[in-house]
Amino acid sequence: MNMTNKLNTVAQLLSTQEKLARVIGSQISIPGDYRTAITGLGFFRREHPAAPIICMVEPSIILVACGEKQLWVGGEGYPYNSSKFLITSLDLPANSEVLVASPDQPCLGLTLKLDLRILSELIAQSDLPPTRDRAVVKSVGIGSVTQPILASFERLLALFDEPESIPVLAPLIQREIHYRLLQSDQAGRLRQITSVDGQGYRIAKAIDWLKLNYASALRVDELAAKVQMSTPTFHHHFRQLTTMSPLQYQKWLRLNEAKRLMLNEHQDVSSAAFKVGYESPSQFSREYRRLFGVPPKRDIAVLRGQG
Repeated sequence: MNMTNKLNTVAQLLSTQEKLARVIGSQISIPGDYRTAITGLGFFRREHPAAPIICMVEPSIILVACGEKQLWVGGEGYPYNSSKFLITSLDLPANSEVLVASPDQPCLGLTLKLDLRILSELIAQSDLPPTRDRAVVKSVGIGSVTQPILASFERLLALFDEPESIPVLAPLIQREIHYRLLQSDQAGRLRQITSVDGQGYRIAKAIDWLKLNYASALRVDELAAKVQMSTPTFHHHFRQLTTMSPLQYQKWLRLNEAKRLMLNEHQDVSSAAFKVGYESPSQFSREYRRLFGVPPKRDIAVLRGQG
């Protein structure tokens, strides 16, 4: 590519990013995370840098139109901005940080949930064979933003001007976005997680089970058998992909669900602890404090503005 073409490509990228930022900014004027009328698509707005906060990231692509954020997974930071997108292929406990944002230049972006079924169909229908590489890659990565990816998102966001077309056209454009991702530098990560004979696919199935059964007693050997893996292999690949052991992952799910129950459903500490599977409220309180830094009662009071 000669210099003129490079400059034209950069100018095109910047123009499309500005359009995305304008649409997102027009849709949300108050900082926060928002669902949209398009299934699986969310917007976010931040107006100040912020320290990392605990979150669960679903399999998704996160695109920043303006500003910069960073995701922390297992002690490793993944910064992303208007030229780099974040992609995750598993449900990951993480910490989200805002690096660059201001009231005049807010951090604006979007999140689109990935549909692994669509990815599998596209791989089967295209000339791309399922990956044969059995090596386990990390389930989070940073990809380079390309004009085809941005253009498809631009078409998706344009549907807010014709909401009656969303049910028909949004699924088609989302399918195109998945196709563009399979052409990106993150294709290997996505192709591995859709390969039914791969380790990533099996770990994803184990995570699905944990999310549905987090309050139940966990026998790791039984869960490994459910996904047709030996216990040592299951342990190794689960930790490699999530940076946690299966028991630590279950604990994370339990503690965050208990926090939701106390904050949103006004359950007391003991009731929330028992509901998510703890037999001892004192053990629950110790583990809650280790994860969130403060005891549960004080944490909820602060979040409600009473502390």
